[in-house]
Amino acid sequence: MNLSNRISNLEESATLAMAAKARELKSQGVDVISLSLGEPDFKTPQYIQDGAKEAIDSGKYFAYPPVAGYQDLRVAIADKLNKENNIPYKAENIVVSNGAKQSIANVMYSLINPGDEVIIFSPYWVSYSAIVELTEGTSVFISGDISTDFKATAKQLEEAITPKTKALIFSSPCNPTGSVFTKAELEAIAEVVKKHDIIAIADEIYEHINYTDEHVSLASLPGMFERTVTVNGFAKGFAMTGWRVGYIGAPEWIAKGCTKMQGQITSANCSIAQRAALTALTGDATPTKEMAKEYLERRELVKGLLDEIPGVKTNVPQGAFYFFPDMSSYFGKSSGNRKIENASDLCIYILEEAHVSLVTGEAFGDANCVRLSYAASREDLVEALKRIKTALSKLS
Repeated sequence: MNLSNRISNLEESATLAMAAKARELKSQGVDVISLSLGEPDFKTPQYIQDGAKEAIDSGKYFAYPPVAGYQDLRVAIADKLNKENNIPYKAENIVVSNGAKQSIANVMYSLINPGDEVIIFSPYWVSYSAIVELTEGTSVFISGDISTDFKATAKQLEEAITPKTKALIFSSPCNPTGSVFTKAELEAIAEVVKKHDIIAIADEIYEHINYTDEHVSLASLPGMFERTVTVNGFAKGFAMTGWRVGYIGAPEWIAKGCTKMQGQITSANCSIAQRAALTALTGDATPTKEMAKEYLERRELVKGLLDEIPGVKTNVPQGAFYFFPDMSSYFGKSSGNRKIENASDLCIYILEEAHVSLVTGEAFGDANCVRLSYAASREDLVEALKRIKTALSKLS
């Protein structure tokens, strides 16, 4: 007996694979600093924890919730998207899922037929292309590089569209690069989407970690409401990764499809997690703002430390909590019998030599780069960059 072809051919998530290797070394007593996962090092704010405790103590939330989420949570999400994002969603446009990853999977399975093409703005979050593959669709990549702040353009999008194109997907702020699309850039993208009448999937999970003057949602632009799925969640902005609450705002026909899909796979999100999410939306936003401020200060710290390492090139991320430095100057170099051929080799070398876990840029669509998360304490960041600098100095 064998596993299905779709699973046999599916690559493991590179971020989770590197995190597993780091945990393995830690279990052996090695002092590993993990900068591989997009995992906020902050605790979930106390008011959100209290909301979950109150829900448990009330005894009201032990039955299966509605598949698309509790009505009051969906109303609150729609209200948030109206007020903060200028998108006129109603509760019927909202589907709450087990994290934004499931939200994206629901959308892809609801829209993509075998052979349909999905344009992915690259560098991209590792799971985008894997999910497209699982739907038997075809990923088509358009790429920015460090000289363009890693942002693909509307012109590239136009050139990539074929009669098979069904959708596009991108994130802003972007994982892994931290890039943020401006309103003008999104308006140009919107014109192409409208011209060809395709669906845009806008991943806005890092919305609250944005160092620019404003966050612009693609669905808020003229003519884009009926052509855009907005993906968001509570993991990053509210330090709720383990609570697993994501959501979409979408045209009602897509929302209904995603609800139907989710009903056959997982059914509803955890009842208590949903009550915590409602508390997050309706409570004091101060902790979220304080986290964003701290991430900005860490960005400045890490940028200064990266600039001290010879041969490392990086942009200045405008959001999220990642750097995506070009480290290709170390390819071809060696330390003893170990030769660095690519970014994957470099990440393994840094893990084993410096005991710092990073993720290869190959997994995100740029083979010259690595991803470094600065969602770690300042002390760990300083020590990690010191170790990386020392390890890289041994390569010649």
